[in-house]
Amino acid sequence: MSETIIQVENLGKKYIIGHQKQERYATLRDQMANGAKSFGQSLLKPFGKQTNDPSSEEFWALKDLSFEIKEGDRVGVIGHNGAGKSTLLKILSRITEPTTGRITIKGRVASLLEVGTGFHQELTGRENIFLNGAILGMSKAEIKQKFDEIVAFSEVDKYLDTPVKKYSSGMRVRLAFAVAAHLEPEILIVDEVLAVGDIAFQNKCLGKMENITENEGRTVLFVSHQMAAVRKLCNVAYWLEGGTVRETGKVDDIIDSYEKHMISRASSQLNGKIVNEEHGLELHSIDAFIEDDETTSTLKVEVKGYAQKQISRLAVAVRITTSDGVLVSNIWPRMANSFLDNIQEDWNCVFKYQDITRYLGGGDYLINIMVSLPGMGIILKVEDAAIINIPPVDIYGAGNYFSWRQHGIVPLSVQFDYSQG
Repeated sequence: MSETIIQVENLGKKYIIGHQKQERYATLRDQMANGAKSFGQSLLKPFGKQTNDPSSEEFWALKDLSFEIKEGDRVGVIGHNGAGKSTLLKILSRITEPTTGRITIKGRVASLLEVGTGFHQELTGRENIFLNGAILGMSKAEIKQKFDEIVAFSEVDKYLDTPVKKYSSGMRVRLAFAVAAHLEPEILIVDEVLAVGDIAFQNKCLGKMENITENEGRTVLFVSHQMAAVRKLCNVAYWLEGGTVRETGKVDDIIDSYEKHMISRASSQLNGKIVNEEHGLELHSIDAFIEDDETTSTLKVEVKGYAQKQISRLAVAVRITTSDGVLVSNIWPRMANSFLDNIQEDWNCVFKYQDITRYLGGGDYLINIMVSLPGMGIILKVEDAAIINIPPVDIYGAGNYFSWRQHGIVPLSVQFDYSQG
């Protein structure tokens, strides 16, 4: 039976959120008054006097978290933005201290949480390999032994003697991951930072993490919004929500449960009709699905509604975002010529995004719908109206498509159709 390598008991992390008043300027009198007020409050505290401070509030990023991870486990940590994933990894990496609870870790930890963490901007790539290795607890002899493998994996050998400040974010990630993965830590912690790199290198990193867990018996904690990557790499998943563990278990079971929750959360926005009474307009349904054929995949977004009276011109817009809110595509009526003219009673419009898997990396994407009238702006809006999952293309291959993470909003090819009656 595998040994427990990480044990977390009643872990909690509290932050104090400040709320500053919006003032154009503060006079000397204001500063003196505020200083006196703060001094008075500090005097009252030893005597048990509680003072309400509207300028700040407590926020628990993690609360009463307890779990254990076995040696050799490949753990995927999933959940919405703000669920506490990154906070947990920072505590496990000893970057920040917990407010409550206890953590027991057996073995050396290497973490890759933010681009450039542990690098000195003025030092060269070569010097930073030794610096980063020393931070991770490796001796100079150990670093020298692995040096050639690190350089070969990172593919930055041409720039090895160039200061890191001149590296792109992708090059920094390449070098940082290569150091962390090759210096043989017992526990490797990786946040969503790999998304900065190109597709080929992301797949290379996933392959390396799979190798060090299956063949070397090391433990990996992996945070990602790409569910396909989590399924492929991990055998266990933790679903965090509101700073606590909502579910834990086999990776396929937890991801299935998480995706069903995402779908129900999105579709619940259309329980019943969404109505703008002033303009007599209703939205009845919003559906998104992918159709595959032998050569391409097409995303179809279908919006159905009803007009109680004739509307001369109606505009329907579609926004696609990642599950954590990053904008991917924003198709407005003037871009797709998606105007509905002289509609009345039942109406239907369909957006067709052709060759969708060529442009979107693997993961969950949310569909947002906006309906507007000329000169009146948006009159109906449904956020997270539907969810789609894009599978990665050859997750361990080179991949011949670009990613929205590198190029921003993607230029999707869109066809628009509508009918009424």
